[in-house]
Amino acid sequence: MAIGDFFRRLFGGGRFEAPAPQAPISRPSPPAAVPPPEPQASPAENPAFQASANARDRYWASIGEVEPDVISHLISPGLMGEPAWPTLRQAYRVVRRGSSVILATDGMSDPFDDAEEGNGFEMELMLETAHIPDELADPPGGGIDRLKESWAFDVLVTMASTVAGVGGIVDRLDDFGGFISTEAPGASGSPRIAGQVPSRFILDDSLGFLLGAPTPDFPVSVPGMPLSPVRIVPIVLLTAEELAYIRKGGAAERAEVARRLAASPTGHRCDLERASVI
Repeated sequence: MAIGDFFRRLFGGGRFEAPAPQAPISRPSPPAAVPPPEPQASPAENPAFQASANARDRYWASIGEVEPDVISHLISPGLMGEPAWPTLRQAYRVVRRGSSVILATDGMSDPFDDAEEGNGFEMELMLETAHIPDELADPPGGGIDRLKESWAFDVLVTMASTVAGVGGIVDRLDDFGGFISTEAPGASGSPRIAGQVPSRFILDDSLGFLLGAPTPDFPVSVPGMPLSPVRIVPIVLLTAEELAYIRKGGAAERAEVARRLAASPTGHRCDLERASVI
């Protein structure tokens, strides 16, 4: 089986119209976003939980301007039969970096509730882009709640659900040279994808991605994690041409797309205006 086919099958559960990506998100009134939780429940009784959160906070503060609130679920998807993270806490960080916004998972590297063998999935996902509508990225009155209405947030939540569904992908990344390709069907099922992502990024109603490449222009290891190394895994949106090229080929084609993207001006950033590298 070709590598591309293998990962399409492996990650085939990630669909934009699936319940998990569209699970209810916290809408406190006001604010809609919530402060990062002060540990109070069972995870907080584990010192490694707070140490992990602190390490992530320091890491993102070294990368850009970190929003004080996180985007969180009203009810954890793990309680609703959806793919579980290491704890019931599933949150998303917002980091502003120049003209771009980084959206990142915050909790995939939390220690598991019932063990201290490592830092959860030993990874967090991130997506950096300057192509979120202004009224969502920087709405009047400020705040981050409207970022939930962006294509980028849909992509991040979909990929997070998919990665959690297979128990993390660190081993797979290592086995395949540090990055893999995947795709999420059902783009038309998300009004945000259909309304904000140009059609030239959509192939057979699917969006294609590289996970793990190109490497960002900042460190991808989180220093100071208490139990095991944690890496930041970028999500990079592919054009339809790039996805078709990888579909028809395999490892060599995937590596060539990653190489050309790394050499391009946009690199790891999701740029909805860029030309295809194929």
